[in-house]
Amino acid sequence: MIGAFFGKGVDGSALFSKLKIAENSGYSKHLNQHNVIYIDFSKGPRECKSYEQYIHFIEGWLLEDLKDSYPNVKIHEGDTIGSVLRNVFRLYNREKFILVFDEWDYIFHRDYFTDSDRGRFTAFLGDLTKGRAYVTMTYMTGILPIKKYSGSDTMNHFAEFNMANSGMYSEYFGFTNAEVDELYQRYVRNTLTPVISREDLRDWYDGYHRKGKESVYNPNSVVFALTQNEPGNYWARAGEYEELKDYVLDDTDGVRDAVMLLAAGEPVKVDIQEYATSAQKLETRDEILSVMTVYGYLNYFDGCVRIPNRELWMEFDKIIRTAPRFNYMRELEKESLRILQATYDGDEETVGKMLAIVHTTESPLKAYS
Repeated sequence: MIGAFFGKGVDGSALFSKLKIAENSGYSKHLNQHNVIYIDFSKGPRECKSYEQYIHFIEGWLLEDLKDSYPNVKIHEGDTIGSVLRNVFRLYNREKFILVFDEWDYIFHRDYFTDSDRGRFTAFLGDLTKGRAYVTMTYMTGILPIKKYSGSDTMNHFAEFNMANSGMYSEYFGFTNAEVDELYQRYVRNTLTPVISREDLRDWYDGYHRKGKESVYNPNSVVFALTQNEPGNYWARAGEYEELKDYVLDDTDGVRDAVMLLAAGEPVKVDIQEYATSAQKLETRDEILSVMTVYGYLNYFDGCVRIPNRELWMEFDKIIRTAPRFNYMRELEKESLRILQATYDGDEETVGKMLAIVHTTESPLKAYS
């Protein structure tokens, strides 16, 4: 979207003239008036197994694009992207670029990259962006804090904004109630037989919190639901789900009990640790819950994490319902409901019998030694 708005390569007026951005005073000044370099760092070579393969793939196609666009610039073997862009700036009337880097922290989440590789990568980004006359603006997305993972002052020229801790721009994270209201009205007008209620959207996709603001909806899932005219689970993080599921099934640092509490609708206190998302092995309950939060499985608010909505509850339910190691806990859940019902009914005999069973099965013998 950012590339389509700023980039010279495409006329975006038909798309953007009907949107709110057209009301901005800088709309005409910036619409399709800039050179844009867009890189999705999650798109590497097929069967990538080394940093050299990865970075050569990215640099290779970028150098090819620059050769095609700026034929007067000589590119020598061993030239960096930064040196080529400096020559473009010098030879082509001070040409400048907007750099858009998506998933900048991709290599931090792949175990075949070493710490040395990551250091080389952030040095590459620093060389490309820091103090360069050819840069108009650099916009980067990722889930890790840039400065903390870039080492020394390599990337200290960036301002960082995130959903949980940044008040500035927080209104632009997620869909607000008002925005979903507007989308829902459009859906009702344009759908022959609408089957989704407004409450469905709230139940399925609301529940994430921004700093000091109202809760917000998962934009991707709202759009999918309204487009397909069906509420459901549109969550798309299968790889991360499998990795996190293993930690829960292994009950690392007692995280299984925390997951059961979350699934029951209870908040769980946690010390959020953003660094955990780059760790090759998670060792504590707080690290695991922190990663779940950063990836969007949990909502963090007021010192606690919670499952935000039905869509994410279904992800946790997959673990609880399909994993053999949770069978015992599921049985306890059923027995708890039976005790509750017997209590409501005033059935003292049943309550007494069931409490006796719980006492003999749940009270460890060592507690009486």
